[in-house]
Amino acid sequence: MPTYEYRCRACGHKFDEFHQMNDTEQRKCPECGSTAEKLIGTGSGIIFKGAGFHATDYAKPKCADKPDSCPSGTCCRND
Repeated sequence: MPTYEYRCRACGHKFDEFHQMNDTEQRKCPECGSTAEKLIGTGSGIIFKGAGFHATDYAKPKCADKPDSCPSGTCCRND
């Protein structure tokens, strides 16, 4: 679920809310209780959790296609 940034229409207070993309409920300002508007273009964050996510799921050793070219001789072994 993404985090969205909101700004109160009455007092201008900015705050973040974590909710589902299809949640259409109006957000209320935690400071004054007025209706808040969702800010557009604040970007989104992607969080990759788990040790070695990049190394195990995407990265490929540079010598994977040519094991003999590995300088240490160990980077492409499947021990």
